[in-house]
Amino acid sequence: MTAFLNYTWRLWFVMVALIATIICGPFVYLFSFRAAWFRRSYFFMRLWCVIIFYGMGFRYKLHRGTDERLKPELQYILISNHTSIMDIMLMCILHPHHPISFVGKKELEKIPVFGTVYRRVCVMVDRSSLRSRARVYKLCAQRMAAGQNIVIFPEGGVPDETSVVLAPFKDGAFTLSAKHRFPIAVYTFRGLKEMFPFSLSKGYPGTVDVYLNAVLAPAAEEELKKEAYSLMLRSLGDEF
Repeated sequence: MTAFLNYTWRLWFVMVALIATIICGPFVYLFSFRAAWFRRSYFFMRLWCVIIFYGMGFRYKLHRGTDERLKPELQYILISNHTSIMDIMLMCILHPHHPISFVGKKELEKIPVFGTVYRRVCVMVDRSSLRSRARVYKLCAQRMAAGQNIVIFPEGGVPDETSVVLAPFKDGAFTLSAKHRFPIAVYTFRGLKEMFPFSLSKGYPGTVDVYLNAVLAPAAEEELKKEAYSLMLRSLGDEF
């Protein structure tokens, strides 16, 4: 698309997000006050994601690298590469029966209104604080024991350098799995880096390829990290 069409499309994104927030936001906020209501809150969180993702002209195609299915009675740590804000929407859309909570940056809680809900539906971490990073494992384990699933983007954020295919992984997801014995579902999102980048003058609607690479059983931290990185990198290349 031309730069003008891209800016118009991004303006449409703001409008769609606003409409989705008006429809779903009050319910997410209402049901976020009690942990027992999380599934109700998640229903509207997911609806918010569905409206935005499909409203922007996106679709997805799921490719399975494993025959293993996520079991409704189990909790998982869900990981993927991270190149776009749409990664967040897609994670919710993919998991109607596994309510998810994201590990997110503490700075976002300062945003008016949004921050109030954010504190209740996300596990916040202050990356500059060693104490905060240590505490997040305990909070994630508590949420998973209560029936939630945790999403962690192991790159630690969107790489600043757009030429980076896959940034080195941080330890968080793998430490959590090794310490508390939760399985890890490894996903790779292919296409969103080009379709909906953070550059406002670029992007286009289309179909995202989603690879469910594997469900990794709990193991040693370094072993998990190495295997997950290898799986994602292969999916982002021409070998898959």
